[in-house]
Amino acid sequence: GIRLVPYYDRTDIVERSVTTVTQALMEGAIIVLVILYVLLRSYRSALIVVVAFPLSLLLTFIVMKYLGLSANLMSLGGLAISIGMIIDATIIQVENVQRNLGIDSGRESKLSTVLNSVLEVQKPSILGGLIIALTFLPILSLEGMEGKMFQPLALTVAIAVLSSLLLSIFVIPVLCFLFLRPGSELESPIMRPIKRWYKAALHWSLNNKRSVLAIAGGSFVLAAILATRLGTEFIPIMDEGAFDMDVQLLPGVSLQKSMEINQLIQQKVKAFPELETLVSRTGQTGIAVEARGVDKTGYTGIFKEKSEWTTAGSKEEIINKMRQSLSEIPGIAFSFSQPIQCRIDELVAGTKAQLIVKLFGDNIDILKSRADDVASVLRNVRGATDIVVERVAGQPYLTIDIDRSKLARHGLNVSDVLSVVEIAGGGKAATQLYEENKAFEVTLRYPEEYRNSVENIGNILVPCPDGYDVPLDEITTIEVVDGPVQVSREDGLRRIGIELNVKGRDIGSFVSEAKRSIKHAVVLPRGYYTTWGGQFENQERAMNRLMVIVPLTIAMIFVLLFFTFRSLRLASLVIFNLPFALIGGVVALYCSGLYLSVPASVGFIVLFGVAVLNGVVLVSRIMELRQKGMPVSEAITTGCQDRLRPVLLTASISIFSLVPMLYATGPGSEIQHPLAIVVVGGLLTSTLLTLIVVPTLYEWFEGRERVRRKEGVIAQ
Repeated sequence: GIRLVPYYDRTDIVERSVTTVTQALMEGAIIVLVILYVLLRSYRSALIVVVAFPLSLLLTFIVMKYLGLSANLMSLGGLAISIGMIIDATIIQVENVQRNLGIDSGRESKLSTVLNSVLEVQKPSILGGLIIALTFLPILSLEGMEGKMFQPLALTVAIAVLSSLLLSIFVIPVLCFLFLRPGSELESPIMRPIKRWYKAALHWSLNNKRSVLAIAGGSFVLAAILATRLGTEFIPIMDEGAFDMDVQLLPGVSLQKSMEINQLIQQKVKAFPELETLVSRTGQTGIAVEARGVDKTGYTGIFKEKSEWTTAGSKEEIINKMRQSLSEIPGIAFSFSQPIQCRIDELVAGTKAQLIVKLFGDNIDILKSRADDVASVLRNVRGATDIVVERVAGQPYLTIDIDRSKLARHGLNVSDVLSVVEIAGGGKAATQLYEENKAFEVTLRYPEEYRNSVENIGNILVPCPDGYDVPLDEITTIEVVDGPVQVSREDGLRRIGIELNVKGRDIGSFVSEAKRSIKHAVVLPRGYYTTWGGQFENQERAMNRLMVIVPLTIAMIFVLLFFTFRSLRLASLVIFNLPFALIGGVVALYCSGLYLSVPASVGFIVLFGVAVLNGVVLVSRIMELRQKGMPVSEAITTGCQDRLRPVLLTASISIFSLVPMLYATGPGSEIQHPLAIVVVGGLLTSTLLTLIVVPTLYEWFEGRERVRRKEGVIAQ
């Protein structure tokens, strides 16, 4: 019997990618539990935070269900990267309640101590949560494919953070009252040396402000220099465990010859033992957006599990070996991609390759000549591979040129000749056959042996009015000429495309070098120009949009800080912490060899929210002590020591919860790696500089603010 066996199922990669991020989420949650106990030294406090996390997730999933958001790679990835952010408000409140219960030791009622402790930190924690949610506004503004990918992440994180804020207001205080007990607090053995080192470092920094600012400024300058050396790309390529290959032969090739060459291609590709399945489709595929002739064949190959690979250690290596093997076959052009990737690229950018150079102009011959020149230049640019010039010429056409003077001698009209040619070549309806209430056309057409060559077509007889027949080649000129295969248009203009992939370097620097080389080597006539499409076009669009939206978001954060502190200078002090968050992110990207991509940019946006939260927690405590009449130097020292543990808790939990994502290797981890690396690296420097630079600058900022306020009072 006949069986239908699916050879490629996208469900497999969807399930494996979701498994990858789910595993990272669970491992991160376990690490968070360990860090909580190590730094808090209280099972009860850690239990409250642990209970708050699944409650936040439950509320998040309810809202996601209501909004129609699915649990996919990006939404679950958003939860994985935001574990620390989800429980930040809870950590700050629980830590403060535990500390105050240990200090009061029964002098006040437990209810009063818990309530005052929660209210003491509720304002900065709520503000920090709102700021974190606000930082995802730029991601929601992304358009195109990047918007489709990262909007679920941004929405999920924003929902999770807002859900945790609701719990911190209504649930966490109750849990603190029920589970936490008054009494002396057990200090973590890890926190003792950290407090001792931090107290010495803080004392030195307050007495050496210029040195601290010089070190911080020098670090920022170094990061700015490294940022110029970072490569750029749109989105890292996710390994789908399969490949998609397009093979292009010369136009006009016969089906028999096409099958012969493709059998040779299959033999070379199937020689690799890592390949499990290989399926080819010659001609119209039924799913492509354009018609395809027998000169084009699409291949889909499924790899075995990497543990079974023997001749290559990575997908890039085996694809390069396939390229070398196929390059031995003359007269073919080929390019590699992946099944999902090429479909998305084709729908979004009109090309299955990573990049396409579009050459616009009027004359098809000039376009073809200049496109070949551009392709020659691109072959000399490092990293260019799978270069394919769109075939616009070489299609054989049978032309029949009618000699009107000869027609006149035989008393024929042009329509008489064209009618015979139509019947012979394409067929023509002669009558209709009726079957009950259905009608079917009866079409006449010459047998193939009478129309399969120029000679046979020339022997076709054309009836004349005088009752005799004349051969077609006596009244016409019949010949086979080369003509256009296709004429592509975009925005009403003719264009030809040069498709290519990039390997071994970033797309941004490749395009910059290629543009310079083309401008220097290829002279385009007046009215002819080139544009770049594909992933580079998506990358430019995303980055240009972020360059507008991110500053607006920072301005909105500044407004929130101003209304919180009622001070432009103190709001500026917290915002001043953002550039220091960039230092670690840039250094981490540079050292890891990754490129600045849309996921990495999203990582910087996530980093802004956590960095601002730590600054708000620190400055709010110092302000509170100053309002109680404590001298500024003492308020800075006391406030920093009081908030050292919550700042370290929020930062360390955010860092360690991302460790599983840094080492994940399954499908989808390629997209999450840049984001996680940026957040981890940025938090390391941001936390350090928040604890050192912000206190160092606080006295100067507040001093200027107090002088300004005193001058205002005197003036009144």
